[in-house]
Amino acid sequence: MNIVVLCGGLSMERNVSICSGTLICGALRKLGHRAVIVDMFYGLEDYEGDPAQLFEALPPLGEARVSEQAPDLEAVRKARKWQSPSKVGKGVFELCALADVVFLGLHGACGEDGRIQAALDLMGVPYTGSGYLGSAIAMDKDLTKQLVRAAGLKTPQWRLLYYREKQIEALCGELKLPCVVKPVDSGSSIGVAIAHSREELEKALRENVGLGRVIVEQYVHGREIQVGVLRGRALPSIEIIPKEGFYDYKNKYQAGAALEICPAPVDPETEQRLRATALKVHKLLELRTYSRTDFILTEDGDIFFLEINTLPGMTPTSLVPQEAAAAGIDYNSLCQIIVDDAMGGVNA
Repeated sequence: MNIVVLCGGLSMERNVSICSGTLICGALRKLGHRAVIVDMFYGLEDYEGDPAQLFEALPPLGEARVSEQAPDLEAVRKARKWQSPSKVGKGVFELCALADVVFLGLHGACGEDGRIQAALDLMGVPYTGSGYLGSAIAMDKDLTKQLVRAAGLKTPQWRLLYYREKQIEALCGELKLPCVVKPVDSGSSIGVAIAHSREELEKALRENVGLGRVIVEQYVHGREIQVGVLRGRALPSIEIIPKEGFYDYKNKYQAGAALEICPAPVDPETEQRLRATALKVHKLLELRTYSRTDFILTEDGDIFFLEINTLPGMTPTSLVPQEAAAAGIDYNSLCQIIVDDAMGGVNA
Protein backbone atom coordinates (compact mmCIF):
# COMPACT_ATOMS: atom_id res chain seq x y z
CA MET A 1 0.00 0.00 0.00
CA ASN A 2 0.94 3.64 -0.43
CA ILE A 3 1.06 5.09 3.07
CA VAL A 4 1.76 8.62 4.26
CA VAL A 5 3.18 8.79 7.79
CA LEU A 6 2.20 12.21 9.10
CA CYS A 7 4.31 13.53 11.97
CA GLY A 8 5.98 16.64 13.35
CA GLY A 9 3.58 19.53 13.16
CA LEU A 10 3.57 22.55 15.43
CA SER A 11 3.04 21.23 18.93
CA MET A 12 5.25 20.94 21.99
CA GLU A 13 5.39 17.20 21.25
CA ARG A 14 6.87 17.77 17.81
CA ASN A 15 10.19 16.02 18.52
CA VAL A 16 8.47 12.98 20.00
CA SER A 17 6.18 12.83 16.98
CA ILE A 18 9.05 12.89 14.49
CA CYS A 19 10.73 10.04 16.36
CA SER A 20 7.48 8.04 16.36
CA GLY A 21 6.92 8.75 12.68
CA THR A 22 10.44 7.70 11.69
CA LEU A 23 10.13 4.34 13.46
CA ILE A 24 6.62 3.76 12.10
CA CYS A 25 7.73 4.53 8.55
CA GLY A 26 10.70 2.18 8.86
CA ALA A 27 8.48 -0.61 10.15
CA LEU A 28 5.95 -0.15 7.35
CA ARG A 29 8.71 -0.30 4.74
CA LYS A 30 9.99 -3.54 6.25
CA LEU A 31 6.47 -4.90 5.88
CA GLY A 32 6.58 -4.11 2.15
CA HIS A 33 4.54 -0.89 2.11
CA ARG A 34 5.55 2.19 0.16
CA ALA A 35 5.62 4.50 3.16
CA VAL A 36 6.56 8.18 2.95
CA ILE A 37 7.15 10.30 6.05
CA VAL A 38 6.15 13.96 5.93
CA ASP A 39 6.34 16.73 8.51
CA MET A 40 2.86 18.24 8.73
CA PHE A 41 4.22 21.76 9.29
CA TYR A 42 7.00 21.88 6.67
CA GLY A 43 5.28 19.64 4.14
CA LEU A 44 6.91 19.28 0.74
CA GLU A 45 8.46 22.75 0.55
CA ASP A 46 11.86 21.28 -0.37
CA TYR A 47 10.44 18.86 -2.98
CA GLU A 48 9.72 20.10 -6.49
CA GLY A 49 8.72 16.89 -8.24
CA ASP A 50 5.45 15.03 -8.67
CA PRO A 51 4.24 13.98 -5.18
CA ALA A 52 3.15 10.60 -6.56
CA GLN A 53 6.80 9.83 -7.35
CA LEU A 54 7.66 9.86 -3.64
CA PHE A 55 5.99 6.46 -3.33
CA GLU A 56 8.24 5.08 -6.07
CA ALA A 57 11.58 6.52 -4.93
CA LEU A 58 11.27 6.46 -1.14
CA PRO A 59 13.30 9.20 0.57
CA PRO A 60 15.80 8.03 3.23
CA LEU A 61 14.79 8.14 6.88
CA GLY A 62 16.54 10.14 9.56
CA GLU A 63 17.62 9.05 13.02
CA ALA A 64 14.86 8.15 15.47
CA ARG A 65 15.69 9.93 18.71
CA VAL A 66 14.10 12.44 21.08
CA SER A 67 16.16 15.30 22.51
CA GLU A 68 15.98 16.03 26.22
CA GLN A 69 14.48 19.47 25.61
CA ALA A 70 11.07 20.32 24.22
CA PRO A 71 11.20 22.09 20.82
CA ASP A 72 11.55 25.83 20.30
CA LEU A 73 8.38 26.36 18.28
CA GLU A 74 9.23 29.94 17.39
CA ALA A 75 12.44 28.72 15.78
CA VAL A 76 10.46 26.02 13.95
CA ARG A 77 8.08 28.68 12.59
CA LYS A 78 10.90 30.93 11.41
CA ALA A 79 12.70 28.05 9.69
CA ARG A 80 9.77 27.34 7.38
CA LYS A 81 10.33 28.89 3.96
CA TRP A 82 6.60 29.28 3.33
CA GLN A 83 5.68 32.05 5.75
CA SER A 84 1.97 31.32 5.93
CA PRO A 85 -0.42 31.27 8.92
CA SER A 86 -1.39 27.73 7.93
CA LYS A 87 -0.33 25.02 10.33
CA VAL A 88 -0.34 22.54 7.45
CA GLY A 89 2.63 22.76 5.13
CA LYS A 90 2.78 22.86 1.35
CA GLY A 91 1.58 19.76 -0.44
CA VAL A 92 0.57 17.83 2.69
CA PHE A 93 -3.07 17.33 1.78
CA GLU A 94 -2.20 16.70 -1.86
CA LEU A 95 0.15 13.89 -0.82
CA CYS A 96 -2.36 12.46 1.67
CA ALA A 97 -4.99 12.34 -1.09
CA LEU A 98 -2.69 10.03 -3.08
CA ALA A 99 -2.27 7.56 -0.21
CA ASP A 100 -4.28 4.44 0.53
CA VAL A 101 -4.14 5.37 4.21
CA VAL A 102 -2.53 8.04 6.39
CA PHE A 103 -0.74 6.78 9.49
CA LEU A 104 -1.02 9.51 12.11
CA GLY A 105 2.25 9.70 14.01
CA LEU A 106 1.25 13.09 15.39
CA HIS A 107 1.09 13.95 19.09
CA GLY A 108 -0.44 16.91 20.87
CA ALA A 109 -2.12 19.96 19.35
CA CYS A 110 -2.86 19.97 15.60
CA GLY A 111 -2.64 16.19 15.50
CA GLU A 112 -4.19 14.47 18.48
CA ASP A 113 -7.00 16.97 18.98
CA GLY A 114 -9.30 15.94 16.11
CA ARG A 115 -8.62 18.75 13.66
CA ILE A 116 -6.46 16.83 11.19
CA GLN A 117 -8.85 13.86 11.55
CA ALA A 118 -11.79 16.09 10.56
CA ALA A 119 -9.89 17.40 7.53
CA LEU A 120 -9.05 13.88 6.35
CA ASP A 121 -12.68 12.83 6.89
CA LEU A 122 -13.81 15.65 4.59
CA MET A 123 -11.26 14.50 2.00
CA GLY A 124 -12.41 10.89 2.25
CA VAL A 125 -8.91 9.67 3.16
CA PRO A 126 -8.65 6.75 5.64
CA TYR A 127 -6.40 7.35 8.64
CA THR A 128 -5.23 5.50 11.71
CA GLY A 129 -6.53 5.91 15.22
CA SER A 130 -9.67 7.54 16.56
CA GLY A 131 -12.04 9.90 14.78
CA TYR A 132 -12.28 13.64 15.20
CA LEU A 133 -14.85 13.77 18.02
CA GLY A 134 -13.28 11.21 20.35
CA SER A 135 -9.86 12.71 19.68
CA ALA A 136 -11.06 16.23 20.53
CA ILE A 137 -12.71 15.16 23.78
CA ALA A 138 -9.78 13.01 24.93
CA MET A 139 -7.37 15.87 24.27
CA ASP A 140 -9.31 18.07 26.69
CA LYS A 141 -8.43 16.79 30.18
CA ASP A 142 -11.28 18.75 31.78
CA LEU A 143 -13.98 17.33 29.50
CA THR A 144 -12.59 13.82 29.79
CA LYS A 145 -12.51 13.96 33.58
CA GLN A 146 -16.11 15.20 33.63
CA LEU A 147 -17.24 12.22 31.53
CA VAL A 148 -15.17 9.74 33.54
CA ARG A 149 -16.52 11.05 36.84
CA ALA A 150 -20.09 10.92 35.51
CA ALA A 151 -19.49 7.27 34.55
CA GLY A 152 -18.70 6.44 38.18
CA LEU A 153 -14.92 6.17 37.88
CA LYS A 154 -12.52 7.82 40.31
CA THR A 155 -10.41 10.74 39.18
CA PRO A 156 -8.50 13.25 41.33
CA GLN A 157 -10.46 16.37 42.26
CA TRP A 158 -9.56 19.28 40.01
CA ARG A 159 -10.14 22.89 39.22
CA LEU A 160 -10.06 24.44 35.76
CA LEU A 161 -8.32 27.82 35.70
CA TYR A 162 -8.37 30.75 33.32
CA TYR A 163 -5.94 33.17 34.91
CA ARG A 164 -3.52 36.02 34.30
CA GLU A 165 -0.21 36.74 35.94
CA LYS A 166 -1.74 39.29 38.31
CA GLN A 167 -4.01 36.56 39.74
CA ILE A 168 -1.23 34.10 40.62
CA GLU A 169 -0.57 35.38 44.12
CA ALA A 170 -4.24 35.12 45.07
CA LEU A 171 -4.50 31.63 43.57
CA CYS A 172 -1.53 30.45 45.62
CA GLY A 173 -3.49 31.38 48.73
CA GLU A 174 -6.62 29.52 47.58
CA LEU A 175 -5.37 26.25 46.13
CA LYS A 176 -4.76 23.23 48.34
CA LEU A 177 -1.34 21.59 48.50
CA PRO A 178 0.05 19.26 47.36
CA CYS A 179 -1.35 19.53 43.85
CA VAL A 180 -0.50 18.90 40.22
CA VAL A 181 -0.49 21.74 37.69
CA LYS A 182 -0.96 20.77 34.06
CA PRO A 183 -2.12 22.30 30.76
CA VAL A 184 -5.57 21.14 29.66
CA ASP A 185 -4.56 20.09 26.16
CA SER A 186 -0.97 18.95 25.91
CA GLY A 187 0.85 15.68 26.49
CA SER A 188 4.29 14.19 27.16
CA SER A 189 4.10 15.84 30.62
CA ILE A 190 5.09 19.18 29.08
CA GLY A 191 4.11 21.94 31.48
CA VAL A 192 3.26 19.46 34.25
CA ALA A 193 4.54 20.17 37.75
CA ILE A 194 3.91 18.72 41.19
CA ALA A 195 3.70 21.45 43.81
CA HIS A 196 4.32 20.59 47.47
CA SER A 197 4.90 24.17 48.59
CA ARG A 198 3.53 27.60 47.81
CA GLU A 199 6.81 28.49 46.08
CA GLU A 200 6.55 25.45 43.78
CA LEU A 201 2.91 26.26 43.04
CA GLU A 202 3.72 29.86 42.14
CA LYS A 203 6.55 28.72 39.85
CA ALA A 204 4.27 26.21 38.08
CA LEU A 205 1.48 28.74 37.59
CA ARG A 206 3.91 31.29 36.16
CA GLU A 207 5.35 28.75 33.73
CA ASN A 208 1.87 27.87 32.47
CA VAL A 209 0.31 31.33 32.41
CA GLY A 210 0.71 31.69 28.64
CA LEU A 211 -0.76 28.28 27.76
CA GLY A 212 -4.43 29.15 28.18
CA ARG A 213 -6.57 26.82 30.29
CA VAL A 214 -4.81 25.01 33.12
CA ILE A 215 -5.92 22.26 35.47
CA VAL A 216 -4.88 22.20 39.10
CA GLU A 217 -5.46 18.66 40.29
CA GLN A 218 -5.43 16.96 43.67
CA TYR A 219 -2.16 15.09 44.15
CA VAL A 220 -2.86 11.41 44.74
CA HIS A 221 0.06 9.42 46.10
CA GLY A 222 0.48 5.99 44.57
CA ARG A 223 1.99 3.91 41.80
CA GLU A 224 1.84 5.18 38.24
CA ILE A 225 0.39 2.49 36.01
CA GLN A 226 -0.66 2.75 32.39
CA VAL A 227 -2.77 0.44 30.27
CA GLY A 228 -3.06 0.32 26.50
CA VAL A 229 -6.06 -0.79 24.50
CA LEU A 230 -5.61 -2.34 21.07
CA ARG A 231 -8.50 -3.29 18.81
CA GLY A 232 -11.00 -3.72 21.66
CA ARG A 233 -8.62 -5.59 23.93
CA ALA A 234 -6.76 -4.25 26.97
CA LEU A 235 -3.04 -4.93 26.91
CA PRO A 236 -0.93 -5.90 29.94
CA SER A 237 -0.42 -3.02 32.36
CA ILE A 238 2.93 -1.30 32.79
CA GLU A 239 4.27 0.39 35.93
CA ILE A 240 6.48 3.47 35.64
CA ILE A 241 9.07 4.18 38.33
CA PRO A 242 11.20 7.27 37.51
CA LYS A 243 14.70 7.16 38.96
CA GLU A 244 14.41 10.86 39.82
CA GLY A 245 11.37 13.10 40.27
CA PHE A 246 8.18 12.14 38.42
CA TYR A 247 7.45 10.83 34.94
CA ASP A 248 8.17 14.11 33.14
CA TYR A 249 9.28 14.79 29.54
CA LYS A 250 12.92 13.85 30.20
CA ASN A 251 12.08 10.66 32.10
CA LYS A 252 9.67 9.58 29.38
CA TYR A 253 11.99 9.77 26.41
CA GLN A 254 15.54 9.26 27.66
CA ALA A 255 16.52 5.61 27.81
CA GLY A 256 17.22 4.42 31.34
CA ALA A 257 15.63 7.45 33.05
CA ALA A 258 12.75 5.38 34.38
CA LEU A 259 12.15 1.77 35.32
CA GLU A 260 9.28 0.35 33.27
CA ILE A 261 7.87 -2.99 34.41
CA CYS A 262 5.51 -4.87 32.11
CA PRO A 263 3.35 -6.58 33.12
CA ALA A 264 3.06 -4.43 36.24
CA PRO A 265 3.68 -6.36 39.49
CA VAL A 266 0.10 -6.33 40.74
CA ASP A 267 -2.24 -9.14 41.78
CA PRO A 268 -4.54 -10.68 39.12
CA GLU A 269 -7.67 -9.00 40.50
CA THR A 270 -6.06 -5.54 40.35
CA GLU A 271 -4.73 -6.24 36.86
CA GLN A 272 -8.23 -7.17 35.75
CA ARG A 273 -9.67 -3.96 37.24
CA LEU A 274 -7.00 -1.82 35.57
CA ARG A 275 -7.64 -3.39 32.18
CA ALA A 276 -11.42 -3.17 32.56
CA THR A 277 -11.22 0.51 33.51
CA ALA A 278 -8.96 1.36 30.56
CA LEU A 279 -11.36 -0.42 28.21
CA LYS A 280 -14.34 1.36 29.76
CA VAL A 281 -12.81 4.80 29.21
CA HIS A 282 -11.78 3.87 25.66
CA LYS A 283 -15.38 2.87 24.87
CA LEU A 284 -16.87 5.81 26.80
CA LEU A 285 -15.10 8.26 24.49
CA GLU A 286 -15.90 6.06 21.44
CA LEU A 287 -12.24 5.73 20.52
CA ARG A 288 -10.93 3.47 17.78
CA THR A 289 -8.05 1.05 17.31
CA TYR A 290 -5.73 2.02 20.17
CA SER A 291 -5.26 4.28 23.17
CA ARG A 292 -3.32 4.43 26.42
CA THR A 293 -4.80 5.34 29.78
CA ASP A 294 -2.80 6.67 32.73
CA PHE A 295 -3.74 5.70 36.29
CA ILE A 296 -2.60 6.11 39.87
CA LEU A 297 -2.97 2.98 42.00
CA THR A 298 -3.07 3.80 45.72
CA GLU A 299 -1.91 1.65 48.62
CA ASP A 300 -5.58 0.92 49.38
CA GLY A 301 -6.08 -0.47 45.88
CA ASP A 302 -8.08 2.49 44.54
CA ILE A 303 -7.64 3.24 40.84
CA PHE A 304 -7.63 6.93 39.89
CA PHE A 305 -7.96 7.90 36.23
CA LEU A 306 -5.57 10.66 35.12
CA GLU A 307 -5.87 10.96 31.34
CA ILE A 308 -6.13 9.04 28.08
CA ASN A 309 -4.00 9.33 24.93
CA THR A 310 -5.53 8.64 21.52
CA LEU A 311 -2.23 8.59 19.58
CA PRO A 312 0.21 7.01 22.03
CA GLY A 313 3.91 7.41 21.43
CA MET A 314 5.72 4.88 19.24
CA THR A 315 9.29 5.82 20.23
CA PRO A 316 11.96 3.40 21.53
CA THR A 317 10.87 4.08 25.13
CA SER A 318 7.10 4.34 24.48
CA LEU A 319 4.74 2.23 26.53
CA VAL A 320 2.16 0.81 24.12
CA PRO A 321 4.85 -0.98 22.05
CA GLN A 322 6.19 -2.47 25.29
CA GLU A 323 2.72 -3.60 26.36
CA ALA A 324 2.04 -5.04 22.92
CA ALA A 325 5.34 -6.95 23.09
CA ALA A 326 4.27 -8.41 26.44
CA ALA A 327 1.14 -9.66 24.66
CA GLY A 328 3.25 -11.26 21.91
CA ILE A 329 2.91 -8.47 19.32
CA ASP A 330 6.18 -7.09 17.95
CA TYR A 331 6.61 -3.50 16.74
CA ASN A 332 6.16 -4.23 13.03
CA SER A 333 3.06 -6.31 13.70
CA LEU A 334 1.65 -3.55 15.90
CA CYS A 335 2.00 -1.05 13.05
CA GLN A 336 0.32 -3.48 10.65
CA ILE A 337 -2.60 -4.06 13.04
CA ILE A 338 -3.13 -0.29 13.30
CA VAL A 339 -3.12 0.05 9.50
CA ASP A 340 -5.46 -2.92 9.05
CA ASP A 341 -7.95 -1.43 11.48
CA ALA A 342 -7.90 1.91 9.68
CA MET A 343 -8.65 0.18 6.38
CA GLY A 344 -11.33 -2.07 7.78
CA GLY A 345 -13.53 0.39 9.62
CA VAL A 346 -15.21 3.73 9.15
CA ASN A 347 -13.63 6.60 11.07
CA ALA A 348 -16.20 8.39 13.18
